[in-house]
Parts: sequence; structure tokens; C-alpha cells
Amino acid sequence: MSALARWFMHLGKKVYGYDKTETPLTKKLIEEGAVIHYEDDIIHIPGEVLNSKDQVLVIYTPAIPKNHREHNYLIAKAYTILKRAEVLGIITKDLYSVAVAGTHGKTTTSSMIAHILKQAGKSSVALMGGILQGYESNLIIEGEHTPDTIAVLEADEYDRSFLRLSPDIAVVTSADADHLDIYGAHDAMKSSFKQFIQKVKPNGHVFVNESLTSWLINENPIVENHSYSLQKGNNKASNIHISGTDFVFDFHGEKGIIHDISLPIPGYHNVENAIAAIAVTIQLGIDHESVKAALACFKGVKRRFEYQVKRSDVVYIDDYAHHPMEIKAFIGSVRSLYPGKKITAIFQPHLFTRTRDFVDGFAESLDLADEVILMDIYPARELPIKGITSKIILDKIKNPDKSIVPNEELMHKVALLDSDVIVTVGAGDIDRFVQPIKNLLESRK
Repeated sequence: MSALARWFMHLGKKVYGYDKTETPLTKKLIEEGAVIHYEDDIIHIPGEVLNSKDQVLVIYTPAIPKNHREHNYLIAKAYTILKRAEVLGIITKDLYSVAVAGTHGKTTTSSMIAHILKQAGKSSVALMGGILQGYESNLIIEGEHTPDTIAVLEADEYDRSFLRLSPDIAVVTSADADHLDIYGAHDAMKSSFKQFIQKVKPNGHVFVNESLTSWLINENPIVENHSYSLQKGNNKASNIHISGTDFVFDFHGEKGIIHDISLPIPGYHNVENAIAAIAVTIQLGIDHESVKAALACFKGVKRRFEYQVKRSDVVYIDDYAHHPMEIKAFIGSVRSLYPGKKITAIFQPHLFTRTRDFVDGFAESLDLADEVILMDIYPARELPIKGITSKIILDKIKNPDKSIVPNEELMHKVALLDSDVIVTVGAGDIDRFVQPIKNLLESRK
């Protein structure tokens, strides 16, 4: 949503918005010219919006609850109201587009693609779901807007939003069970991914993680299918090793080999994301040396394996992981970088339904840490579900060094930690604790 806000401000439009809580991102948008409020009340709808209905486009995310007063008021008054994905489709319908989908990995993969195109000087516009480090934005524009401009988009599977897109290139990074509050069952979600890749334009390309190819393939004979993964498929890596905190590897693809690629953002899962990004950008005509140089200066996405403190006595990393598979990959990568070090994971579950549906997976993935601190569930759009609290995860975690800490007591708990590595994990408002934790750790002698 914030990338769209930036896009319309880039076009010189006035942008107004609502969010549930103030965050560093909303503060930055206000600095850039947006007008944002945090209380759901129609008195906050600006007069310009009320008095110029035919000049107003209302864009919403399905994360908005159904009882949202402002949204329902605008519906009742018959404003032009479109979902985020519909607007992305309109913006990019005349451009050659790359859409990256997946239950995890899509933000990093799409950001890598956008970064490579930008560094190579390829005319492009990218609307990301995360803030790229080094750009401090999720709207990345390179060159003048022409018919040859390439659009890079995240394709969101939530609420089947990605079915609004018809890309020239589709990427699917993963399709683990998620959003079961919408889909009901994993098979229904998988069916939606099948529909997504069928929407690729004629003579287009589909890049699918090798682990999905047994059931996910575009059957259109004039669409070209490609597979990728860490070490299998048409595009893969070899000679993977750690140099400092960089992951170094060789890329083996359909159009050749690139040796000694250095990736500054850690994690085997990020190497796999890079394999997809490399394969796509080579398909888009970027030469091997430009791809290699771009990845060497890729600083990552905020809240994706983001180092906050990196000292000899303590390391603090923040990550957006909110699905068991993401948490497993993240903590596993931290463990590979810091073997033998005590790792404390502070986790805020996101959504009551997700907690209910994946409680076993959360417990198993968090057990990879040496100590687990759970925060209360962040509800987002949901109302509480009886019996579903962070305690159901706590009860299944085998590690005895575990606790639930209310938000107001979290900083006191962190002050008492004796861990070598501290990680904060989650997609709710846990990010508002990142700077205070960083300040606390940096103040230690």
C-alpha cells in the first residue's frame, strides 16, 4: 500500500491514508507528503475527498476489517474503490511485467530483481512489499517511463489478489499452507497458484521453485516453463560457502554459469531467492557481470535478516518471518552463521487464525533457538478466537527456557538477557520495539 502511495505522490497526486498504528513507515510517508491518520472515524476523511468524489480513487487492502467505518462510509457513498492488486494491474497493464508470488520469499526475490535492473540501468518501475535498504523506499524507478519499461511487482496470494494480474513473467517461490482463513484448505490455495500462472501472457515465462513442479506447471504450449532451487532444476547454485557474513556461490543456469557471486544478505533461503532473481534478469537481457556486480551491493530489505547490532559481544537481527517455514529458515541461517552461540528469539505471532492453524509448526521452528520469548498475538484484521493465545505455542515448545512477556514488560526482559545473539521475529507491530532494543544493546559497555 505504501508503494502505491509513493507512486501516486510521484505522479503529483494528493495522497491521504489510514493505518491502525503509527510506524516509522507512516512517519516517512508523512515526511514525503502524505496525510495519514490512525483513528477510524469519518471525521478524518478530508474535505477534499468529500467534496470531489469524481476526482478520488480509494485504494484498500483486504487486511482492512469488514467493520471499518471509513471504508464502509466510502462504499455507501459510491466512491470509486479498488483493491491494491487491481490498481497494480492498471498501472502495469501496458508494461512488460514481472510478478513474484509465494507464501514466503516474494519480497526479497522481487527486490533483488528490481535492484539488478536498477543497477544495470534498465528502464523499470518496481512496487515492493518491503523497504529496500540503500534506497529507503519500496518504490524503485529507473530511467524514463517508456513502452519498454519493465514493471516488477509482488503478487499477493492473500484473498486471491494476484489473480488480478496478467504478467509476462511469473515467479512462484513457495506455496506452503497459509491464509487458511481465506482458502479453507491447502489444496484450494494451490489451485489459486495454478490459476495465477495460467494468467501469464502468451510467449511469457514461468519460473517455479523446483519443489513445486510436481503439481505447478503452466500447460499453455506457448509459455515457457523454468525451474529453480538451491541445488536442483534448470537454475541452481553450487559451491555455496560462507565468507564472513556473505554467502558465496556459483550460479548454473540455462544461459551459462556465473562464478563466485557474493551475496551480502545471509541465509541459504536468500541464495535460493537470488537464483530466481538471477534467472529472471538474465531472461530480461541483463549480462552476467552486471548481475554479479548488482548482487554484491544488494543491501537487503528492511526487516528481512536486518542486522541492528553487530558487535563481538552481542548481535541483534530483526526479521519479518511470520510463517513456521520462514522462521525455520531464518533461525537455521542464524545458527549456521553463529554456531555455538546462545540465540534468543523474541516472537510475536501474527493473526489468531494463523496461530491456530500452525501452532505445531511455530513450536517446532522456535525450538531451533536456545531461548524463546513470546509476545501476545497481533490481531491485525481479526477478532479474538476463544482459547487461541500465545500460550498454545508456549505449551508445545519443548525447550524449557521459554516465556510469554506482555508488551509493557518486554524491554525489562531484554535488559536481563545474557544471549550472544538476539532476534526479533514477526509481522505485527513488533517493529516498534526494534529501535528501543537496539538502543538498549548499544548502550551496554
